[in-house]
Amino acid sequence: MADYSAALDKKVLHKYQDLTQSDDDTVQCMYVWIDGTGEGLRCKTRTLPSEPKTIKEIPMWNYDGSSTYQAEGSNSDMFIVPCAMFRDPFRRGRNKLVLCEVFKYDMRPAETNFRKSCKAVMERAKESQPWFAFEQEYILLAQDSHPLGWPKMGYPGPQGAYYCAVGANKVFGRDIVEAHYRACLYAGIKIAGTNSEGMPAEWEYQIGPLEGIAAGDHLWMARFLMHRIAEDFGVVVTLDPKPVAGDWSGAGGHCNYSTNVMREQGGLKHIEEAIGKLRTRHKEHIKVYDPQDGKDNLKRLMGDRETSLYDEFSSGVADRYASVRIPRQVFKDGRGYLEDRRPSSNCDPYRVTEAVARTTILDDWP
Repeated sequence: MADYSAALDKKVLHKYQDLTQSDDDTVQCMYVWIDGTGEGLRCKTRTLPSEPKTIKEIPMWNYDGSSTYQAEGSNSDMFIVPCAMFRDPFRRGRNKLVLCEVFKYDMRPAETNFRKSCKAVMERAKESQPWFAFEQEYILLAQDSHPLGWPKMGYPGPQGAYYCAVGANKVFGRDIVEAHYRACLYAGIKIAGTNSEGMPAEWEYQIGPLEGIAAGDHLWMARFLMHRIAEDFGVVVTLDPKPVAGDWSGAGGHCNYSTNVMREQGGLKHIEEAIGKLRTRHKEHIKVYDPQDGKDNLKRLMGDRETSLYDEFSSGVADRYASVRIPRQVFKDGRGYLEDRRPSSNCDPYRVTEAVARTTILDDWP
């Protein structure tokens, strides 16, 4: 067997996890942050003397940014400022997971800290009560980067048999999905559901709806849990929007969105108005809908496999080839939400939600 850390016997670890943390109130807090790639997540743990009740009780910390693509070794300290707290499903008890924003040595936001500007926009847009929900698609890989369960030589059968499927010849990695679902519920992450997707070893979970900045917080922490849980199974998670070339589905991060007037009677008119505004900013949105300023989505948005065209904006009712879709039930009810299908699976939800709120509520593009 290859010498992978994931192959270690977890039963040995469990006897140590069962140890009490002493008679005092000490807790472990795992700090989680976004690194310089805009996609990768990093973490480290410190002991606090008592269980924090609010995020303000968790101190700012620092780390070596020269090892995370964020600083030079001659001035490498980066600061992590806690911004959201969740229960820790790995250590359990009073222990916490702490999502953090990253700042440079002079307290300017790091280049991949998009939460700070997103929070300011959500504060300005709060009277409209913007709700967001994300459909996070992802693919499970073996540690040799081959899609989990696929034959080593060749390909599985064509798509059609795998979406919401059941059966060992159609579904690969369900144990990871179930573990992630339960861990999210334990942590306090608002996970709405999950399903297998069109390509074998591709899955999806849904986060939200949540108002304002919370949607990004919950999605980032849900991603951390997925990577961490897959680690225990010796499996790799990729958010690459097109990990397998050819006639296979890509992976998206569809964003469902509504405001208070969209959810009220007659809200369809406001949904259509928002779509009209999104049309005028299509190029700007495409640029912020993946971490590579649109280059990742260029591989995915080809107008096939239920995707729109990269350089053309389109909309429609129940149309999964549209840039923005109005669900059939929403059209029938005359109120509800819209689905922006353009964000990639590796999108930064802070950038996506900020862009949507700026365009449709504030009419304010920087």
